[in-house]
Parts: sequence; C-alpha cells; structure tokens
Amino acid sequence: MKLTQPLKIYPTALHACSYLRGVIARNAVIDPKFPMSPSVYDYLIKSGFRRSGQQVYKPYCQSCTKCTTTRINALDFKPSRSQRRNWKANQDLVIVINKDGFKDEYLSLYALYLEARHENDDYEGVDEFLTSDWCDTEFIEFYAENQLIGVATIDLLASGLSAVYTFFDPTAGHKRGLGVFAILWEIEHAKTLALDYVYPGYWIEDCAKMSYKTRYQPIEGLIKGQWRLLPKSS
Repeated sequence: MKLTQPLKIYPTALHACSYLRGVIARNAVIDPKFPMSPSVYDYLIKSGFRRSGQQVYKPYCQSCTKCTTTRINALDFKPSRSQRRNWKANQDLVIVINKDGFKDEYLSLYALYLEARHENDDYEGVDEFLTSDWCDTEFIEFYAENQLIGVATIDLLASGLSAVYTFFDPTAGHKRGLGVFAILWEIEHAKTLALDYVYPGYWIEDCAKMSYKTRYQPIEGLIKGQWRLLPKSS
C-alpha cells in the first residue's frame, strides 16, 4: 500500500527485557501523531509491528533479534491431538462477541488473572491497553453456566485477526485450557470471516512463556524480512 504521508518512527529508551533475563531492550514506535487506520496497521503488522493501546511498536534492540513476529495460517491449520481434545471439551461454553468496547465487569476477572499469572493486581488502565480509537476491536466472552470465565481481545484486519490479549479465571480457565481454546476459536473465527491469518504476537525461541505459539501449525515467523515456517515446539 502507499502511505499518504511520511511515517516517522522513534526509538524508546533502553529498558530491561520482559522475556529474557539480563537482556537490555528497546522498541521502535510509530509517531503517535500519525493518522493510524486499520489498513495502515494491517500493512505494519505484516512488517513486524504490534499494537499496545494506541501505540504501534516493534522490538528494536541493538544486540538481540530474537523477537519474531508470527502468523498462523488459518486455512491450512491442522490441530494436534491435544488441541482436538481441548476443542471438544469446551463445546459447552457459550461465546458472545462484544463489539461495543471494554466492560467494567472485565476488571475483576483481569485482576484475578494478573495476580495468578504475573503476581500483580494493578489493573489500572487495562481498557486503554486493550483498545484504540482507530482499530476494529472485538472482545470475545467465554461463559460457563452463565458465568464469565474468560475474555479474548482481537483486532479485525484485512489479512487476519490480531490476538491482542486473553485473560481468564485462573481456576476454571486453567482446568479447561482456556488459553488454548481461545486461539483455536480465533482460528475458526478467521476461517468464518474468510481471513488468511491469526497473528498471535511475538515468539522467542529461548522463552518458555512464548514457546506455545509454535504448537499451532503451520505457523510462520518474519525472519530477516521473509515469512518462514517455524518448527513445532516440544
């Protein structure tokens, strides 16, 4: 696509990497004054960028290139045996697509998730983290016996769905493997919408927290400007 005006990109300050211990990181961020749109973001996500709130960024580290942006080929996706079991076990869930924005009732669920997964209960600003005023965002609500147990936030783009963030009840969600089911549902949703890809975010081979992404095959990584198939993790 052709941009209507120059795209300025700025480096952030150096900071400790959130994924690799002892590594110093920084990001490249798009000028916040640039008139972002879903079509521009679709172009940028295919070039390795992601969204966090209004900010569009990608890793820009001096001595490390291990962050790899990924995309799952929805049409060619072949679930593993365990993924098929997960899908079958969660067919009792009621799924609601909320297109009207962040709800206050999400806050307590998000706080529970943060406390269990990240030992942090600071949920202030979560609505700003998950949403933007220029992107078509949906909140996928998962209900078990009329109880909200999980929410997956996705952006709708021309080439696919971008998984922004998923959070869930630590007890019910863990038993059900709700994180796995959310990605499986997003892949099926992409097929329903005739979209090619699901973008699950960055993958780092040496980071255990990110290794799960290559269990969804076929998945590609953007390596040196080229999309290449990534091997399945153990």
